[in-house]
Amino acid sequence: MNSHLKIGLISYRSNPHCGGQGVYIRHLSHALSDLGHDVEVIAGPPDPQLNNGVKLTMLKTLDLYDPENLFRTPRPAELADPISMLEWLGVSSMGYPEPFTFGMRAKRHLKETRKTYDIIHDNQSLSWSLLSMARTMPVTATIHHPMTVDRRLAVQGAPSFYKKLQAIRWYSFISMQKSVARKIPGLITVSESSKKDIAREYKIPESRFKTIPIGIDMNHFYPIKAIKKQPGRIIVTNSADTPLKGLHHLLYAVKAITAKRRIKLVVIGSPKKKGPIEKLVKKLALESYITFTGRIDHDAFVKEYAKASIAVVPSLYEGFGLPVGEAMACRTPVISTTAGALPEVAGDAAKLVPPGNAKALELAILELLDDPAQCEALAERGYQRVLNEFTWEKCAIRTAEAYRDIIHAYH
Repeated sequence: MNSHLKIGLISYRSNPHCGGQGVYIRHLSHALSDLGHDVEVIAGPPDPQLNNGVKLTMLKTLDLYDPENLFRTPRPAELADPISMLEWLGVSSMGYPEPFTFGMRAKRHLKETRKTYDIIHDNQSLSWSLLSMARTMPVTATIHHPMTVDRRLAVQGAPSFYKKLQAIRWYSFISMQKSVARKIPGLITVSESSKKDIAREYKIPESRFKTIPIGIDMNHFYPIKAIKKQPGRIIVTNSADTPLKGLHHLLYAVKAITAKRRIKLVVIGSPKKKGPIEKLVKKLALESYITFTGRIDHDAFVKEYAKASIAVVPSLYEGFGLPVGEAMACRTPVISTTAGALPEVAGDAAKLVPPGNAKALELAILELLDDPAQCEALAERGYQRVLNEFTWEKCAIRTAEAYRDIIHAYH
């Protein structure tokens, strides 16, 4: 078998700066290329901004989930493509068809260009088309975490019966992903916690998975000694309105702390206008205690970590937990919930609290704000942990080993 592999990475939504899947595809492709492999990424929007000699093929899609033009109405000419029409009908009926339709586009692209690879690596689209590709070449897929968890929390958190039905419809693509995943003999996931949860939720034997932790990009996340940490300033890196991220529990904790301490919460990103987070901020009268940064570049992002006394990760579930690793790489002490894989990433380098518990978050934040020595100890342990455990080179080496096992089994 060739020591250098020809790898096709398929990723339906590829934001290189936020969302674990886009970050994964960008850095894994770079690290595999650095090892000498021939890597091509076949991607949907936005542009994953690749370099390191990685080839990029951007497939034309309707891009109906662009935050700047969300759920736009396509022009009639765009709907002449049957795949685009299918996608538009799916979105119009409150579904999320993009994993399905992107798989169709990728399959069509491979057929038209007659491209072949030593292995195709799918990044959690798990579309029906992946099974067609598997008939002609080895295929694997990374499943970051079971989407059934997202669906369950979305349904539980829905404020009305109608919203519950909407959530169920939105996540209807899960049945496809479960069926496809069960038919792929070799799968990759990013944590032992995810492996156990996916195996249980999708009814797949654990033996079919390789667990390969992802890396932290220390070219973009690093300590800045010249910037002093500001007392009472805490940072959270996900402004999502989805219940999964647990931001509303942190807001209740911050509200309680405002009666006792000076505190400033910096939220990287922006909440949806008139969405649940924006409404809760107003309800709790927290406007003067919270700053939403909106979109910021990496330099500004790292400076926010440098200024923060504490980073908080209040998620109700994570398949890996990039925000924990990124904060530790910036030498910022971390408070994290014990949800999903977060304890695996944090190890002994973070203060851990139960998920969904605002009082526990409040007490942990107060404890660290009053204990600079503990903050310094956590910051140093976290930084060393990332250096030793979570590099993209290690991830790429182990991924290439998994590829070779899958290719050997296929042939």
